Amino acid sequence: MRIIIVGAGKLGYKLAESLSQEENDVIVIDIDSEVLERVNENLDVLTIKANGAQLQALEQLHINNCDLIIAVTGSDETNILVSVTAKKIGCKKAIARIRNPEYANQVDFIKSQMGIDYIVNPELATAKEIAKVLLKNQGIYMEDFAKGKVAMVDFRVENLLWVAGKKIKDLNMTGPLLVVAIARNGEMIIPYGDTEILSTDTIYVMGQKESINEFSKIHGAPTETKPVKKVMILGGGKSAYYLANKLTYNGVDIKIIEQDKERCKALAECLSSGLVIHGDGTDINLLVEENISDMDAFVALTGFDEDNLLITLLAKQYRVNKVIAKVSRPNYIPIIERLGIDIAINPILITAGEILRFIQGGKVISISLLLGGKAEVLEIIAHHESKIVGKKLANLGLPKGIIIGSIVHENKIIIPDGNSIIQPGDRVIVFCLQSEVASLEKYFYRAKGGLINELWHGCKGIRKSTSI
Repeated sequence: MRIIIVGAGKLGYKLAESLSQEENDVIVIDIDSEVLERVNENLDVLTIKANGAQLQALEQLHINNCDLIIAVTGSDETNILVSVTAKKIGCKKAIARIRNPEYANQVDFIKSQMGIDYIVNPELATAKEIAKVLLKNQGIYMEDFAKGKVAMVDFRVENLLWVAGKKIKDLNMTGPLLVVAIARNGEMIIPYGDTEILSTDTIYVMGQKESINEFSKIHGAPTETKPVKKVMILGGGKSAYYLANKLTYNGVDIKIIEQDKERCKALAECLSSGLVIHGDGTDINLLVEENISDMDAFVALTGFDEDNLLITLLAKQYRVNKVIAKVSRPNYIPIIERLGIDIAINPILITAGEILRFIQGGKVISISLLLGGKAEVLEIIAHHESKIVGKKLANLGLPKGIIIGSIVHENKIIIPDGNSIIQPGDRVIVFCLQSEVASLEKYFYRAKGGLINELWHGCKGIRKSTSI
C-alpha cells in the first residue's frame, strides 16, 4: 500500500512508525527539515521537504497512484485542502485531522461534500475516552472487546494480594482468564507458565468480565466505586470543552480551572452548565479553596505533561478517588504506572488507533496501542480464507510476540489453548508486540490481501530523504 502522510508532528510520526511496520510504502511530507530528520533517522520511510498543500508537490509524488493520504498538519484548513486536492487528482482515500470545535457539527457535511473518507479529532477522541473511564462505575478500568463480552485490565502487581513472586501457572484464575502480557521496566513481555511475576510488574489480564471482577476480589483490587458526580478539570483547551459537555450531559458537576482569561470567557459562553474558574491550577491554595478533596475525580488536561503528572499526584494526596492525566510524550508512559496515577491518556495513541482501525477496513473492529505503541490489542473478525482458520493453534507456529487472548464463537467466550480452532466469523482478540505486526497480517488475511485491503499493498522502494 502506498501511503502519504502530510505533517511529521507527533501523530504523523506515530502513524509512519505503525504503518511502516506493515510493509507499506510510506512517504512523509513536511516543511520542517528538523522534524523530517528525526523521522528519517528512526523510520524506514521516504521523507520529503515540501508543502503538501501545493498541487505541484502532490503531482510530483504521483498522488493519482497513491492508495491513501493522511493530512495531520497543525492547520485544520490545510488538512482539508490537502485531502480534497488529493482526492480530486485521483488518490483512492483521504484522512484529515480536524480539531476545531466549530467544525464538530459539520463533519458529516465535510465528508460527504468534499470527499474526505475519514475525519479524526484528537481532542474529541480523548474526551470520549476519559468520559468512558469516569462514567464507568468500576474500581478498575476495563478495555472492552467483542461488544463488551471480553475485557482486558492492567493490574499493578503491588496493589494485588498473593500475586508477586508467583509463576503465571500458579495464579488463582477463576473462569476464562489469561495473562496476555507483562509490562516490566518500560518493556512489554509475553509471559509463559513458568514466568515469575515481580512486585514492580503490571500484568494485563484478558477474559470474561465477570471472571476479571472475581479475580479482582480474590486479590484485593476494588471492583466497584461510587458514581462520579463531581469532577475538577485542570486546563480549558479543546479536550476540556468536549469532556465538560459530555459530563454535564450525564449529570456530572464540573469545575474547570484555566489560566487564560479570554479562554475562560469563551468556555463560560459555550458551556451550558458548570463552573469556569480563572486561575493557576498548579496553585495548591486555589485547589484547596475550590474543595479539591470533595471531588470524585480530577482530570489534568494542560499542554504540559509535567504539570499534569504533578497535579494529579497532588490530587491523590487529597484523596480524590479517580485521577487522570493527559500525557503526550510516550517516553513518560512507562514510569506513570509507578507514580500511582490511575489512568494516563495519550491523545496520540488514541488518535492513531482510530486511524489504523479505519485503514484496516472493518476487518479490525477495535484496536488499542499500549505502552507507547510497543504493543497492540486488536479485535479481528476471522475470514474464511485466513490462514489461521480451521487449524489447531498449536500447529500454526505463531511467533512468540503474538497471543490469541480470547475467541468469541457463537457468543461463547473461549480462552484458547493449543487445541483450539478458530472458525470463520469468530471474533478473535489478539495481543501483539509491535515487532510482530507484519507477521500478524500473514496469519489473518489471505496471501494477496493484507491487513489493510486486498489491493492496497505497494512495493517497498529505496528509502531516502529529498525535497521538492
